[in-house]
Amino acid sequence: MTLAQALAQAQGAGLSRLDAQMLLLHLLGHTPHQRAWLIAHDDAPLDAALHARWCDLIAQRLAGVPVAYLTGRKAFYGLELQIDARVLDPRDDTETLVDWALAVLPESEIWRVLDLGAGSGAVALAIAHERPAAHITATDASPGALAVARANGQRLNLPVRWLPGAWNDWFAPLAPGERFDLIVSNPPYVAEDDPHLAALAHEPRTALTSGPDGLRDIRRIVAGASAHLAPGGWLLLEHGHDQAPAVRALLVQAGCAHVQSRRDLSGIERCSGGRWTPKP
Repeated sequence: MTLAQALAQAQGAGLSRLDAQMLLLHLLGHTPHQRAWLIAHDDAPLDAALHARWCDLIAQRLAGVPVAYLTGRKAFYGLELQIDARVLDPRDDTETLVDWALAVLPESEIWRVLDLGAGSGAVALAIAHERPAAHITATDASPGALAVARANGQRLNLPVRWLPGAWNDWFAPLAPGERFDLIVSNPPYVAEDDPHLAALAHEPRTALTSGPDGLRDIRRIVAGASAHLAPGGWLLLEHGHDQAPAVRALLVQAGCAHVQSRRDLSGIERCSGGRWTPKP
């Protein structure tokens, strides 16, 4: 079997061309950026041992295992992260949250930034890479996720303070009175009975679901943020495709000003945020 035939086999089984290319490059020990190599070597043979592994990769992907779990890596905001089933597969739409964070973060000032629910470390590390003057703290209640994030930070040589979190108290790892100029979070926001969860069966459920309406954790974050935001500090949250009005209302009720939402790559309101303005 040639590489061209292997790709045709995967696409015939139902994989997208891009997924097939990413998996075949991984199988052959090449980087995701070498898709042109596949075209130039499409007549190269795939031996029996590699073909058996190829068939296994196809089967796992068809069963819903994310490509990032199968290859062990994912590109996010120009960084290559190591990924496994202990963390969510970072979505491109989450770069909207990073874009917004960078828009409010001065390039040279020493702002204090907190990322709640770091997962793979994608958001915290992207901010650290783009704003080296910032002091960044990131938390996660999952020991496995925190281990993935910490390893990514060490490999990328990006300084982040990683703190173990608590499942029911997003701010538990922090010292009393510790305040930040910016708090960002991509928390769980999927309703527990959402029918789309079936397609996400291989990703950690605790990083996805948040009560009957998907807003339980966002409510907790908004309610607790005032104790850890500096006056005028920003709180920026990723949320579900239909949750922007509810999240904006929560932010206004909590005393935030300049409350607004930002749209993702598909034009959907994906993030909402505001500045905390304490009453005199």
